Amino acid sequence: MYEKLETRTFLAMLVGVSLAFILLMKPFFGPIFWSVAIALIFYPVREALSRRLGDRPNVVALLTLTICMVIVVIPVIILVTSLIAEGLGLYQKIQSGEIQPGEYIDKVNQSFPAIEAFLAQFDIDFSELRDRAVSAFLGGSQFLARQALGFGQNTFQFFLGLALMVYLAFFLIRDGNKLVELMIRALPLGDERERLLFAKFAEVTRATVKGNLLIAIIQGALGGLIFWILGITGALLWGVVMAIVSLIPAIGASLVWVPVAIYLFAAGDVVAAIVLTAFGAIVIGLADNVLRPILVGRDTKLPDYIVLLSTLGGIVMFGINGFVMGPLVAALFMAFWGIFIREFGEVPVLTSEQESDL
Repeated sequence: MYEKLETRTFLAMLVGVSLAFILLMKPFFGPIFWSVAIALIFYPVREALSRRLGDRPNVVALLTLTICMVIVVIPVIILVTSLIAEGLGLYQKIQSGEIQPGEYIDKVNQSFPAIEAFLAQFDIDFSELRDRAVSAFLGGSQFLARQALGFGQNTFQFFLGLALMVYLAFFLIRDGNKLVELMIRALPLGDERERLLFAKFAEVTRATVKGNLLIAIIQGALGGLIFWILGITGALLWGVVMAIVSLIPAIGASLVWVPVAIYLFAAGDVVAAIVLTAFGAIVIGLADNVLRPILVGRDTKLPDYIVLLSTLGGIVMFGINGFVMGPLVAALFMAFWGIFIREFGEVPVLTSEQESDL
């Protein structure tokens, strides 16, 4: 009994200390998560360099991390700073009255009076809807302005998180295999199950990050390009916004280009409206409807509707990190239940002799 008491006490303290450690690491969730994602995504690069350079783990990890910085981190920093500058400029134009969102909505209503009549059938007041849309637009521009101001005030915190992410990524790239083996030895789930779950974790993380980010980059670039060709103000800003909202499956970039196309029709620029509508529906939409199931759904082995629901739920629960965390949780959920069904779901059928013995 004393040995059992010792074991239970030790396990209780182990759980308590582990929870305390998790709470201790909670403020650094973002850098830790993205360092793990970097290590998983660039694992094939690390393996290729390791085969070429031999057993030189520090050099291999440093070169892998350098490639990551050049391909991903530095371009993202440049893009974020450009977005903040564009957003701040848009906010200043709205404040000065150079851009008046209400006038755009009124012009659409004048060109398409049937919209107000249609909404009236559902007891929706167009004026109230207009005011809410203007407030939402102003709120969005104020949010970008606050983010720009906050980025300037929290520059040290931003670069501290970035440095922490890069620092952790180096060690995860270098010692990732050893850490996985150590966790397999420590976790009491069975080695085969643990390897299956770790493989699923790596597979889903790679698929969602690479797939969603690639789709976001493609749709943002295409949207920004067509806006620039059509001479729409703030093409870079709207391209980045389309890249961000494209993380939402099925809806994505249409949240941006559809209202702009409607306004162009209302403003009498029919050719530009038709070009934008055709380009958005065919080219931008094709990138989402064709590439997302291939890059995300196929690699994660999740149905399209699960990818959609888990992505939306993840964004609501985890913020911007949710576009990876959501499908990851869904994939692990299905993997756990798959293991359970495979190992425990089959109920043995008793023979007549066994039934008589009972």
